[in-house]
Amino acid sequence: MYTLTAVLHQEEDMYVAECPEGITVSQGRTLEEAVSNLKEATALYLEEFPLAKDRRTIITSFEVIPAART
Repeated sequence: MYTLTAVLHQEEDMYVAECPEGITVSQGRTLEEAVSNLKEATALYLEEFPLAKDRRTIITSFEVIPAART
């Protein structure tokens, strides 16, 4: 069993869910559906491409100042 990360954001009427560790992306009409679909996609991905046991993901945040438009 893996404990993975889900990053979600809304695009119009859908939620997009991304798993940075497994390099999978899915979507759904609700947050729950998006995560459920992501879990399914990630499980299928991991059948073919298992993650290394010693792999650790580091999640951080950063700020960006947009460049001025001319």
